[in-house]
Amino acid sequence: MNHDPTRIVVQLVLLIIAITIHEFAHAISADRLGDPTPRSEGRISINPIDHLDPLGTLLMVISSITGIGFGWGKPVMTNPRNFKHPIRDTMIVAACGPISNVLQALFFAGLIQLNYIHPMWAEFGSADMTFQLGIHVNLWLAMFNMIPIPPLDGSKILYAVLPAQLAENYDRTMRAVGFLLFVILISSHATSYILGPQETAIFHFLADAR
Repeated sequence: MNHDPTRIVVQLVLLIIAITIHEFAHAISADRLGDPTPRSEGRISINPIDHLDPLGTLLMVISSITGIGFGWGKPVMTNPRNFKHPIRDTMIVAACGPISNVLQALFFAGLIQLNYIHPMWAEFGSADMTFQLGIHVNLWLAMFNMIPIPPLDGSKILYAVLPAQLAENYDRTMRAVGFLLFVILISSHATSYILGPQETAIFHFLADAR
């Protein structure tokens, strides 16, 4: 359990920012691809209030304190019938969320490198911790959301790239057992075992590069 109040607050703020940008990326990409649904629901915004789910936010607080758990934002609703290429464009919209988190992780990695080049940044005290947490938070969000189980973004991406018959079989299977698989995923340590080593390796590659 994490008892450092500063770290808890910083991680929570970073989670809120990361999820807000993640959901905004979904919304703006859908809007640009021709679906007015996110705009009509006020999701073309970088105001966290427009993207946070009450229960998901509460669980973000709990995960920041305990060091385990998860949280989520309010899903961006889209209508694929408004897309010119429904399957392809749905995949693009889904991918934009995790891509936004990868870009945020790279941004924080860049700040770490600047901190290394300019030691004067050390006067900010917790800057290095903040940047490292920024990488961790965004890598976890990106990787977690790429798991191909509904309602995660990875399920929409996988459906789009599979051959038609396999895609239909996958969709049928996920309709039957997807929710159960998702519950097992978030209620166990499976995510840590599946993603932990990869996240750690990528983190050190980004944070330790000189």
